[in-house]
Amino acid sequence: MAFAPSPIPSRTQYVQEAIKHDILTGGLRPGQALVEAELAARFGVSKTPVREALKTLAGSGLVVMSQYKGVTVRMVDADMARAVYDVRLLLEPEAVRRAVASGAPLDAAHEALARAAGADDPAERSLANRAFHRALYLPCGNPLLGRMLDEVRDQAALVSTVAWAAVPSWEREAAEHEEILRLAAAGDADGARRAVHAHIASFVERAFPANPLEPAPGSSPLDSDSE
Repeated sequence: MAFAPSPIPSRTQYVQEAIKHDILTGGLRPGQALVEAELAARFGVSKTPVREALKTLAGSGLVVMSQYKGVTVRMVDADMARAVYDVRLLLEPEAVRRAVASGAPLDAAHEALARAAGADDPAERSLANRAFHRALYLPCGNPLLGRMLDEVRDQAALVSTVAWAAVPSWEREAAEHEEILRLAAAGDADGARRAVHAHIASFVERAFPANPLEPAPGSSPLDSDSE
């Protein structure tokens, strides 16, 4: 995917979105070093917007900044995935229940589901799926609850992209999304809450079983215990 600087409002935003896209498409692999000078040369900018972009990406959980290792793409392992999905399980089903009970419009959720169905790559599909979930939980009536869920959106997208590389299950998840939206459209707040909880829980259980077998040499980042 080509990135043109012109429509981006700032150099930092341009660099940030380009790096995020590369991470979520696998162009930048978990654990890979991100060198400011190399990125600045690649994007034709100074080190300053690169440094600011990396700080923002660190805040969203996509990269890790270390005094000794520098900046690296975040590793995805079972502990990281379960931590992200634990937050979602605790907060998201209730947020969706409240949003459905309030009669919030579902236009954005329908649009996101259509984008996910027509996505060209796993990263775009993952981001569209996150948009679908956000469209359902954001009108929950509690801005703080919405912001807390927003904080794990990028990490959830990274987890799903890496997981799909090993366990391609997006067709099942698309069907689950359709069912969640059907319940929401019917005004079944409790049914939508249960469906969201089952959907989130089943994904992490499939991709990151509680007692995985000993990983083989050269296995995917899914089985890595390093951070």
